[in-house]
Amino acid sequence: MSLDRTKIVDEAVALLDAEGLDGVTLRKLAARLGVQAPTLYWHLPNKAALVTAIAEAIVPDPQPPAPDQAWQEWLTDFALQLRAALLAHPDGARVVSMAQLSRQTAAWSELAMSTLADRGIPLRDARIIVLTVERFTVGHALEEQSPPPDTADFDLEQYTAAYPVSMRAITEYVTPGRTVDDLFRDCLEVVVEGASVIARQ
Repeated sequence: MSLDRTKIVDEAVALLDAEGLDGVTLRKLAARLGVQAPTLYWHLPNKAALVTAIAEAIVPDPQPPAPDQAWQEWLTDFALQLRAALLAHPDGARVVSMAQLSRQTAAWSELAMSTLADRGIPLRDARIIVLTVERFTVGHALEEQSPPPDTADFDLEQYTAAYPVSMRAITEYVTPGRTVDDLFRDCLEVVVEGASVIARQ
């Protein structure tokens, strides 16, 4: 079988989807491709390179804003698209957070900072705003994709007694049927509104 980088990365993404990041090894990948592991080293010298290649594959090309689109609206869409891409694959957020010098993630940052700068936001502020939104989005997705806690010995009544305000706040938020998607949007709104304050200074 003719082997090229595209086939290797496509199979690596399939392996990620099947077994999660901990199951992605060069040995398993080689077995799925029907080759010996050393064959892959011509294309991807180590797991770090493999993880970066997977990150580039699962993060789509960023979409530029419409000419008259407010940067706040576009930045919100930007974060929603990034989160969706991360959650589309098991451990997607871990993969992207571990990627080294990824051109695809750099393209997202470049477009976002350029968009804000083109709308009159000083470059320093644009960089801080973009980094904040990106890191919030990846961090939120990391938490979403983390294994559930072991609740075998968890005492809910004791926890509620120790942290009553936190538990009331959680109950109040989720009672109307809000989901983690709503939570992400609400938190993101606070981040973007804070960015707007910075932009006006």
